Amino acid sequence: MAVGSVEISFRNVLQILISPRTDSSEWYTIHIFRFPRAVTALLAGIALSVSGLQMQTVFRNPLAGPYVLGISSGASLGVALVVIGFGGYFAGNVFSLSGSWLLIIAACLGSAFVLVVILAVSFRVRDVMTILILGIMFGSGISAIISILQYFSAESALKAFVIWTMGSVSNVSKEQLIVLLAGIIPGIVITVFTLKPSNAILLGDNYARTLGINIRNYRVLVFLSTSLLTGTITAFCGPIGFIGIAVPHICRMIFQTSNQATLFTASIFVGSSLMLFSDIISQMPGSESILPVNAVTSLIGIPVVVWIILRRKKVIPS
Repeated sequence: MAVGSVEISFRNVLQILISPRTDSSEWYTIHIFRFPRAVTALLAGIALSVSGLQMQTVFRNPLAGPYVLGISSGASLGVALVVIGFGGYFAGNVFSLSGSWLLIIAACLGSAFVLVVILAVSFRVRDVMTILILGIMFGSGISAIISILQYFSAESALKAFVIWTMGSVSNVSKEQLIVLLAGIIPGIVITVFTLKPSNAILLGDNYARTLGINIRNYRVLVFLSTSLLTGTITAFCGPIGFIGIAVPHICRMIFQTSNQATLFTASIFVGSSLMLFSDIISQMPGSESILPVNAVTSLIGIPVVVWIILRRKKVIPS
């Protein structure tokens, strides 16, 4: 909160946070812009990292991430329909206060639609890799629909949608933070209840069944948790890449363990710190320019993914 186009000392930041409301420009900058942005970055890092850990565990695939089920594609379709499909009705108000709520609702409905489809598939399909493939194909199909909408869209609507896809943690107000928390907290709570069975799942479904774990119920809980976490962050911040894939591997490298409780705790701290660090870089301290946060997270996450591929050995111990 001390860095940005206008630097504020750490001492002043602490005083402003605990002081009653004033009319000073620094108070306004901290409370209206930087505090919500910092909290949003922390929550986004936590949600995406925990989602990535769950997906890599349930699919036992080191390259699985929070978006493999097509949840973000569903959210993007909802936003695309509002911005591109009905852009003429909303014109330039799509990123106003009321317009931002409209985007959030559309993204949540799109994510919920994909979640219902995935849950329906998980009840009928036992093979987890089949669910993974179907999720990827479903997401690709939705992306194709979005591409068609973009092709026939007006220039202004297309620009607005592209800006949304770049991701940002700066568009969340204090009032919206409450709704953001309402989506993330249940997802984290559900994850806590799946940590113990997740350790058994790493050793195979058959082994987990011998311990009395209901595989189908476990998958439903994981998919529900991931959808809440990923869908909520995508709705408020847009799609943010690579944090969900990279952070769980960074935690495994640091702690040299596959214990889910340890990795869950580590992912919360590493993910939130990395996302906050990425946002600080995107603000380009001392400059009025702001980089897309997606570009920064990609530059951090891509080397990790490349390293994983080049290692040529399993990352998740079993």
